Amino acid sequence: MINRELIRLKIVQLTYAHYLNGTHKLDTAEQELAFSLSKAYDLYFYLLELMVEVNRIGERAVETATNRWRRLGEGVRPSTKFIDNKFMAQLQVNEQLNEFRENQKKTWADEEDFVRRLYKRVEASDIYQEWMATPDAATTYEEDRDLWRRIYKNIIAVDEDLDQLLEDRSLYWNDDRFIIDTFVLKTIRQFEEKNGARQQLQPEFRDEEDRDFSKRLFRASLLGAETYRSLISQFLRGWELERMPFMDLLIVQTAIAEIMTFPKIPISVTINEYVEIAKNYSTPRSGSYVNGLLDAIARRLIEEGKVKKSLPDPVAKDDAEEDPQP
Repeated sequence: MINRELIRLKIVQLTYAHYLNGTHKLDTAEQELAFSLSKAYDLYFYLLELMVEVNRIGERAVETATNRWRRLGEGVRPSTKFIDNKFMAQLQVNEQLNEFRENQKKTWADEEDFVRRLYKRVEASDIYQEWMATPDAATTYEEDRDLWRRIYKNIIAVDEDLDQLLEDRSLYWNDDRFIIDTFVLKTIRQFEEKNGARQQLQPEFRDEEDRDFSKRLFRASLLGAETYRSLISQFLRGWELERMPFMDLLIVQTAIAEIMTFPKIPISVTINEYVEIAKNYSTPRSGSYVNGLLDAIARRLIEEGKVKKSLPDPVAKDDAEEDPQP
C-alpha cells in the first residue's frame, strides 16, 4: 500500500529533517522513517473507518426519524435505503479494520461533531439525493459498493475540514493524504461480497522489495551524501553549492542515490519522480532545474560506466546551466 511515490517523498522530507536537527545519527533517522511510513498506513485505516462512522451517523438519523414517525403516526416511514448497504455492512465487520480499531487510541468517536457535519454534506449531495430518489427495490452489491466509491471520491476526499483535522491530529499526515486516498478508492473497488469479513485490505508494503527499497535508498542517500554533492558541484558552473536551494540539493542527492543504487529502475522514471517532488515542495523553478541537472548528471554517470542504464537523446535546452535561485 505504501508505494514508491510515497517512499521517495518521505525520504526527501526526513533527509531534510535529519540535517535540520543536526544529530546526524543514522539509526535514529532510520527509525523515524519507519515510524513515518507506519503512520501513513495508519491513515489508510483511519480513512476507511471514517466511512463506517459516517454510515453510523446515518443509522442514528434514520432511527431518530423512525421513532418520530412512530410517535406521531404521520407521513411516510423513513427510508433505510442508504444504510441498508451491502458493501458498508461488509466493511463494518472487516476483520483487519476491526483489529486496527481495537489497537488504536485515536477514534472518530472523538470527532463526532465533524463526522455529523460530513454526513450532512453527504446527505445534501446530488449523489445521495439521486440514490434516495430511486425506488427502494433491492440494489446489487456492485451498485452499493459504487455508491460509497462515489461518496468517498467526490465528498470525503475533497473535504477541506478533513484536511485540517488530519493535520491537527498528526504532522506525519500533512502530505500523505493525496496518495492514501488513491489506495482507499482502490480498496473499495477490490471488495468482493463473497469474501465477507475476511476481505483483504491493502498490505503495508506491496512486497519485501518495496520495504527494502525504503531502507536502502534512505541509507544510500545519507551515507553517500559527500560523493553525490561533489558530483552535483561539477555541474553548477560558476557558483557555489551553497547557492543551491537546500531542498533542491536534497532532492537531487536522493535521486542520484536511487540512480546509482537500483540498477533495475529506469533513469527516466527516477528523474520524473523527483521532478514532481521538486515542483510540489521546492521553489517555482525547481522542477525544470532539477530535471536538467539530473539529466546531465545521469549522462555523465553513463559515459563513465558508473551506471549501466540508458537515456533518450538530450533535450535541446540544458536546464542545468540555469541559476537555481528562485
